Formats: sequence, structure tokens, C-alpha cells
Amino acid sequence: MTSTTRQKILITGASSGLGEGMARRFAAQGRSLALAARRLDNLEALATELRQSADRVAIAQLDVTDLDAVPVTFRALADELGGLDRVVVNAGLGKGAPIGTGKAAANIETVQTNLVGALAQAEAALEIFREQNSGHLVLVSSISGVRGMPKAQAAYSASKAGLTALGQGLQAEFANSPISVSIVAPGYIETDINRGVKTSLMVDTDKGVDAMVAAIEAEKAWAPVPAWPWTPIAAALKYLPGSISRRMI
Repeated sequence: MTSTTRQKILITGASSGLGEGMARRFAAQGRSLALAARRLDNLEALATELRQSADRVAIAQLDVTDLDAVPVTFRALADELGGLDRVVVNAGLGKGAPIGTGKAAANIETVQTNLVGALAQAEAALEIFREQNSGHLVLVSSISGVRGMPKAQAAYSASKAGLTALGQGLQAEFANSPISVSIVAPGYIETDINRGVKTSLMVDTDKGVDAMVAAIEAEKAWAPVPAWPWTPIAAALKYLPGSISRRMI
């Protein structure tokens, strides 16, 4: 199955930011969408708008840290659309504080959302894909997952590194099968998570979403986005000695 036939797409974290942007792009192409997020009012407003161009739009309120709700919600959305061709595990959280400063709750919540919640989504998606013997799982990781980050980014980068490792393991398992797995690693894209970050590497939301959708449609195994400058930066972070990479982060 090629990207052009991935008609039924589920996106989590779809009520804002990158998730909303991807939903808009796929709707404009006439795809069928299953959108899930915590903020039901935002989802309802978005769905009303997207139904003018999408083939179908189904929505569900979902907190991905409610581990029992994830498979139930995924199954209900799949039933409503008549199956799923692609699941984009996008729901994420950017809270965090330097570890050991008395703000453990924020760091734990970040890991629970970005890694444990993502694992629950992968479980639910792949159960459906195994039954269908087809599907495309997309894990939205981060450049921050390439190398451990300090201070307030420590738990976030650890959660994304875990998600990347999960994706790599699944790619090995499903190699040469009708099920494909992509890891998309955004750099600095203007969203609520990055609001307030001052860097010349930041790109606006539209450019970032365009890069993400292009990488997803190409079904790349590993895709830093935008490709420039994040592909060489990711390589540098991965392979340079710590004494040098620490200056970059």
C-alpha cells in the first residue's frame, strides 16, 4: 500500500498545533479523518470546518494517559471509518523542570504522556493493523530525542528518545511486511510547546506542518523535519563527543 492509498487517517493531539495542521492538510486532499484530543470543543469546531473538504471526519475526546481508554477509542474510530490506513501518534506534552528541583510531577507527566501514552497508542494501532495485515504507524518524536538534553528538557528528551527506540524496534519487527513504521523528528516548529523559545532555527507552523506531511506521505523510516537544517544537526548530536555536543544543547 502506498501513501496515496492511505485514505483513513487517525491523528491524536489533533485539536491544536501540528496535529491540527496535519488534519487540515489531509482534509484538503479529501482523506477520511479520525481526530482525537483532550479538548472536545476544539475538535468539534475543527471537524465542522474540515467536513467541507474531507471525505469523512470522526472525532473522540481522549487523554492518552488514560491507558484503558486508548484502545477503546481507537477501535471505535476505526469502526466509524471502516478501518484505519494510518495512525499518527502525535499527542505530546512539553512540561518539564530541572530534575531534583521539587517539580517531579511535571517531569513524570511529560514521560507518561510522551512515552507511556505513545506506547498505548502504538499497541492499539498495531492491534488493528495486524488484523488488517496493513497500516502505517507514524511516531512523532523530536530532535530532542537524539541526545539527552539538560535542565528543563531532560525528561522531555528522555521521553522522545524512548519513543524513537520504540519505533526502531517496531521497524525491525515489521521489515518487509505490509505494516510500515515511520519516526518523524521535528526540530523547532512554532507551536504552543515551543512558544517563547528564541532561536533563529524556528520555522513557522505552516512550513513545519508541510515538512511533516511530506515526510509522512513518503513513509520515511526516520525523518528530521524540516530536513534542513535538522538532518545534519541530528547527525552531529548523535555522533559528536559529549564535550562538543554539550555546546550545541
